[in-house]
Amino acid sequence: MNLNPSTIQTPGFAHYNLAWSPFHTNRIALASSANFGLVGNGRLHLVSATPGPNGLPALSIDKYYETQDGLYDVAWSEIHENQLVTASGDGSIRLWDDLPIRAWQEHTREVFSVDWSNIKKDTFASSSWDGAVKLWNPERPRSIMTLQAHSACVYQAMFSPHQPDLLASCSTDGTVKVFDLRSQSYAPGTNSFTNPITAAALTIPASGTEILTLDWNKYRPMVLASAGVDKIAKIWDCRMIKLGEAPQVGGICETQLLGHEYAVRKVQWSPHRADVLATASYDMTCRIWTTAPAPGRQQLLHIHDPHTEFVVGCAWSLYDDGILASCGWDSKLNVFRM
Repeated sequence: MNLNPSTIQTPGFAHYNLAWSPFHTNRIALASSANFGLVGNGRLHLVSATPGPNGLPALSIDKYYETQDGLYDVAWSEIHENQLVTASGDGSIRLWDDLPIRAWQEHTREVFSVDWSNIKKDTFASSSWDGAVKLWNPERPRSIMTLQAHSACVYQAMFSPHQPDLLASCSTDGTVKVFDLRSQSYAPGTNSFTNPITAAALTIPASGTEILTLDWNKYRPMVLASAGVDKIAKIWDCRMIKLGEAPQVGGICETQLLGHEYAVRKVQWSPHRADVLATASYDMTCRIWTTAPAPGRQQLLHIHDPHTEFVVGCAWSLYDDGILASCGWDSKLNVFRM
């Protein structure tokens, strides 16, 4: 493994998350906030990662855009190569195309995640501290669906990469929920279905503490990873869901990945390997794991620890197997190769 990452720093702005472009191999978007996101403005950075002499990309900031409040997440459009959407601390969502071209203000608290469907490419989702998950079409002035997903803060919501109408969310209430967007909601105790959707097809009691992050496996349908305050990344087999039937409670925990010293803020499966995932943690490390270690080998493959503050974001390159980017509150973006 190459232990010397390519690095770029954005003084004064702590990073909250990053995303590689699905259209360009060398473009990264960074969502950042002044004063660690507690108060003040935000900034959207667009970074180029051009091939370098040591096998790692050379990083440079192409441009950046100021926002009135901190940015917590960013997602690239799956339709237009230069468009992306951001999640803001003031409850707003903005669509960018060199400039902000559209804004929505329906959430009543901070928007903490955005995710663009890679199957239903005209749809993206947002999740908020107000407990709601909303679905959006970038051409429409209002949301197209609202899920009253949790009774507390929803840290992340993500579309399944295998089935366009499945969406998973995680919350401070310690659960992971999977919603079937095609179905009306089954109301427990009434033996009837209601509209709009308020009940999940599957609820996983994933932890006794807050669940901060989740991700769908890119090769194994109905397999999810989750992690949070309990410092453990857990792998869930959700094949027990029977869509269209009464809500299920459960989920089988296939494995647990232990080693982080503080809360795990981000988990992401590799887009190239079914058994490899990365985690980012408040212990200032980004770690790479395998869920299928060779006999006698450990699940932990590598610890990336050049960061000097909380590591809150990580993302695999969509085109180059083994390239991972990490970002944190030290204002640094690191790119390194397994």
